[in-house]
Amino acid sequence: MQKESWDITPKERAIFSIIVMTGAFMAILDTTVVDVIVPKLTGPLSSDMYGVQWIITSYMIAAAIALLITEYLIKTYGAKKIFLLGVGLFTVASLFCGMSDTLITIILFRVIQGAAEALIMVTSHIMIFSYFPPKQQGLAMGIFGLGVSFAPALGPTLGGYLTEYYGWRMVFFINVPVGILLTTAGLIYLPKDFKFEKLKFNFISLLFITIGTVSLLIMLSKGQQRGWFNDTLIGFLFFTTVIGYLLYILSEICSKHKLIDFSLFKSFDFTNGILLYFFIMGFSMYQYFYLLPVYYEHIKMLPTLDAGIAVFAFAVFIGFFAPVAGALSDKIGAKKVLLYSTIIYLLTSYFLMPSLNYYTPLVRAELLTVPFGIAMGLFFAPATVLLLQNAPREKGELAIVLMDYVRFVGGSFGTALATNNMEYFKNINFLHMEELQNPSYIYAYLKELQNMLGGSFDQVKAAFGGYERFMSYNYGFGDVFFNAAWWGAIGAIFVALLFVTEIKKLRRVES
Repeated sequence: MQKESWDITPKERAIFSIIVMTGAFMAILDTTVVDVIVPKLTGPLSSDMYGVQWIITSYMIAAAIALLITEYLIKTYGAKKIFLLGVGLFTVASLFCGMSDTLITIILFRVIQGAAEALIMVTSHIMIFSYFPPKQQGLAMGIFGLGVSFAPALGPTLGGYLTEYYGWRMVFFINVPVGILLTTAGLIYLPKDFKFEKLKFNFISLLFITIGTVSLLIMLSKGQQRGWFNDTLIGFLFFTTVIGYLLYILSEICSKHKLIDFSLFKSFDFTNGILLYFFIMGFSMYQYFYLLPVYYEHIKMLPTLDAGIAVFAFAVFIGFFAPVAGALSDKIGAKKVLLYSTIIYLLTSYFLMPSLNYYTPLVRAELLTVPFGIAMGLFFAPATVLLLQNAPREKGELAIVLMDYVRFVGGSFGTALATNNMEYFKNINFLHMEELQNPSYIYAYLKELQNMLGGSFDQVKAAFGGYERFMSYNYGFGDVFFNAAWWGAIGAIFVALLFVTEIKKLRRVES
């Protein structure tokens, strides 16, 4: 009789867990490191925020699409081989990202990095769960969450330090030696896979869902910049999105080999778990994770290192509370931990984050973001445990694939929405400022400034215009933060629905 994968010694469990956690840590670390340097890349890459946003968005799109083929690869070739393939690709792509001189080339290699992260994250999820018995799923997720959650805590500070003292390229180069060591350790120590399946893959469905997803995300990214449906390209992208998804649905209906097994969604709790993960983590939390470095660098005008340290103030709480959430999920249940996390998150996103602006003292700004770190730390482990508990064991890979897919797609949506909203609310606030001004008073005021400061009237006028644009950007940020909170509120609906089944069970017991 073949022994179970968790029938290993504590030493083996520790070694295997450290290797797979390091892989996940490297992938997540790179994501958060890049987040904090993106605002600084507009100059070196000769682009604007719309352009450099694609360094993040392209990564997420590639990861989301690659996730759809990951289950097939794991079952066909084994988790160990796919994990090491992901680490190898990620390492090579990191090297070429650091060597890139144009926005196009760095986006190209970020696409490869994103696809590699998909392989790393799904396999590392599956492998670390296989090292622990079923009754310790929460503990396994807490340990895994410690690794992947400490990365966001360290990432911004590390990214700021490397950028400040060694240049932005070092952010990518640092992955190379880590990736080489990790690949070597994995080849030597990780156990071999013994269960393989001969599966047929639906490449036609993958093609159609890729077309639909990519078109949708490009439309979201470019919509505000190009005037939405007043622009021919946006109309074309919308049409392509609809056609892509319709053809995907038809392909799935007609095919014997489904790309995605939707029977998992027959579970009420699994469906709600996916939806709350999509809206809270993807649409909402990812917006704040993208916006806070921009806030510290563009509104508070901090150097990159100081911005990283400011982000560390809340991100360290993510790493601290992730294992706590895992232990609590085993003890009191994943649903209750998710409820507590959501309540803290909603209170933070509605009442604390929108108050951040240029005039907020730095220490106060850091303290106001701490509850966000706590909520995010409490969220990841129970959400994962909930999904795995409501999926058959043989479909664990698919459950993780779907979870990571909605995280990446939701994160792409969130990043695109955040970028669009920054521009939209900045323009709205600028127009409101212009409407409230008295032209004759402004003219007299500018003349007075000219007499005080010297220079030409056009120079004084241009300086005042720059001040207006900055203040419209500053106050617009509060609107962007508040807008992100609404997506969290939508996700909270599905958290509440998780308790519908619990209430029904209690009523059956009472009757």
